[in-house]
This record gives sequence, C-alpha cells and structure tokens, in this order.
Amino acid sequence: MDVVRDRTSAKPWLIALALTAFALQTDDFVIVGVLPSIARDLKVSEAAAGQLVSVFSVMCAVIGPPAAVITASWSRRHVLIGGLLLFCAAGFAVPLATSYPVLMALRIVAALAAAITLPTVFAVVAAHSPPERQGRHLATVMTGLTGAVVIGVPLGTWTGAAFGWQATFVLGGLLGLAALVCVHVAVPRTPSPHAAGLADRLSPLTRPAVLGVLLAAVVAVLGNLMFQTYLASFLHDVAGVTPAMLGGLLAFTGAAGLAGARLSGGLVDRFGPARAFLLAVVVFAAAMLGLALCWSLRPAYLPLIVLLLLVWSAAAWAVPPPVQARILALAGPDAGPQALALSSSAVYLGSSLGAGLGGWLLSTHGSGALPLTAAFSALASLALFAATERRTRWRGRRGRPAHGPRPPRSAGNRVGRT
Repeated sequence: MDVVRDRTSAKPWLIALALTAFALQTDDFVIVGVLPSIARDLKVSEAAAGQLVSVFSVMCAVIGPPAAVITASWSRRHVLIGGLLLFCAAGFAVPLATSYPVLMALRIVAALAAAITLPTVFAVVAAHSPPERQGRHLATVMTGLTGAVVIGVPLGTWTGAAFGWQATFVLGGLLGLAALVCVHVAVPRTPSPHAAGLADRLSPLTRPAVLGVLLAAVVAVLGNLMFQTYLASFLHDVAGVTPAMLGGLLAFTGAAGLAGARLSGGLVDRFGPARAFLLAVVVFAAAMLGLALCWSLRPAYLPLIVLLLLVWSAAAWAVPPPVQARILALAGPDAGPQALALSSSAVYLGSSLGAGLGGWLLSTHGSGALPLTAAFSALASLALFAATERRTRWRGRRGRPAHGPRPPRSAGNRVGRT
C-alpha cells in the first residue's frame, strides 16, 4: 500500500492534488457561462446545449465506480497522469469541434477523465496523509473544488466572452496541463497497491455501513443543490436581488465555503467525522430555516440574508470532508479508490436529483419552499448517518469488525449465528 508519512513533503503534493481538483471541477461548472454562445454557434437550442452539462455529471456518476475497480491495482500516480492527459486532450480538441455531436463526444471524453482522476485524487490524499491530519488534507483538496466556483467559473466565463466559447475549454485544458506538471513533479513515486481480486475489491462497497453513509451524502447534497440551483430566483423573491448583485454574493459565499471546508477538516481530525458531520448539517439546517423565515417576512433585510448565505455556504462545504473520512474508515485503505469513487457518484446523483426536485418545487410551490425542503433533507441525511453509526457500533459490540475484512466463517463462529 502506498503510504507516505513525511510531513515535510506534504505541501507540494497536496497543492498538486488541489490544483487537479480545481481544474476538473472548473471544467464541469464553467460551461454554464457560455451556453448561449454554444447554442448560437452550433445552431441548437439552449436546452440542448444544457445537456452538455448533464452528460458530464451523469458520466462521472456512472463511470467512476467501475473505473475505480478496474484501476485499483494500478499505480495511482500513473492513473492521475493518464487521466489528466486524457482530460487535456479533450479540452484542447474543442476548437476543432464544428458540430454539436462532436462537442458532445469531447465532453464525454472529459467526463471519463474526470471520473477516473477525481476519486484517485482523494485516494492519494488519504494514503499519503498522517492519520491525525487526514481530515485537514482532504479539506485542502476540497478548497480546490470550492475555488472552481469562486475563481474558475468567473475566469472561464470571462475568457469565453473575450475570445469565444472554445477558449473556455482550452483554458480548462491549460489548467489540466498545469496540474499534470505539478503531479509529475510533486506526487511521490510509490509502489502499486496490492493487486486484490475483483471480489475483494468490491466486498467493502457492499457493506451496509458504507452504503448508509453514501445514502446520507446523496440526501445532503440533494438538499443543498435544490437550493443552490435556484438561488437567483429565491434571492430575487426574498430581497429583490438583481443579477448584477448576485455575482458579488456568489463570490462572498464561495469564500465562506473555502473557510467552511478548512474548518471541517480540522474538526474531523480533532473530534472525528461523525461529530463534524453533525455540526455541519445542523448549522446548514439552521441557515435554511432562517432563510425560510426571511421569505415569510419578505421583503427581507438584505444584510441578514447575506449573513445567512455565508453560514449556508460554509456549512454546505463542511459536509464532504467528514463523509469522505468516514467512508475511508469503513471501507478500509485497500478499497479507498472504489469507495471514494462511489462518494463522487453520490455527489453527482444528489446534484441531479436536487436540481430536478428544486425545479418542481419552484414551479408548483414557489421559491419559499426551497430552503424549507432543503432543511428537511439535511435533517434526513443526519438521521441516516446517525442510524449507520449506531448500527456500526452495535456490530462492534457483538464482536464483528466495523470495517476491514470479515472474519472467516469457521465451524466455531457459525454456531448460534443469526
């Protein structure tokens, strides 16, 4: 197993992995800013152009887990380099795309690269981190994902406006190339993971505890994206926020998200993932309930809305580090890439379901239903997470391992088993 414990060498490889996450996530989100230009140039509707976003998310959700199983015995450094090479190629080829089907094919290739690379990023972080700093290191990589919203998307949108929408994807390729160079230079060369059989690779992922945490993650992300996707509509209804004002608010909330992810990583290391998850979800639900109350009293006081948005963003980005840390602990280090790939799929699945449910709520009940339903969803995810923790502790008291390989079913331990 490739484990490096040298703290003095942590910073360069950690920065390289955070930059990798930043490049991949920017490429996923940035297309939203250039959709009208794509639709106009390729002579398709904006709805059809929007499918370029959906395809990326769906491909990442579907391809990630089997790709992690297939590459489980490969060198993780080689997986990172190969995935980034494929990602760069897909971005640099976009200026050659003269039709919608060709662009769609290139987006599928980029999604394939992201589905392979992003779970490996988190697996490398887990393998190279001292146990007492794993949460903070995972949170550092999460700042790369948050930074994509705060920096990458505005930068890509500006690039597309200045040089054409094709340049937006070339920018993504350049970010990927920078990440590739950093990974090549900074990520240590380590032995390939143990080549376990297919059944051994998959067995940790069938455990109820792992699946329970993943389901809690899906529900938590569903609630967040339900609100985030239609944030502009809610803010317009509650406080008359204009599109020009929205850009500045998104920058502030993105910065709060960076801080929330960093704080969450420290809480994971100090108090454990369960307590960190509890705090993040309770704060998230409180912020949503506060926004729901503001909607009922609209027009609301804008500074209060801004304060609640900052709390919401910090809490929302504080959720992933404890989820990832708990999944790694439950699945065990040998199944880390596969478990983290499922974690990424859970995020994409929650995003898709949240956007769909949010659209239905907006059209049938108005924007005021969004924060209230998001708060309920957050509390439901907390209940699922807590139920999984109780079941895991109960199994531990009965002498069964909470994670890792199950004991052999000898004649002695089969007797009296229910």
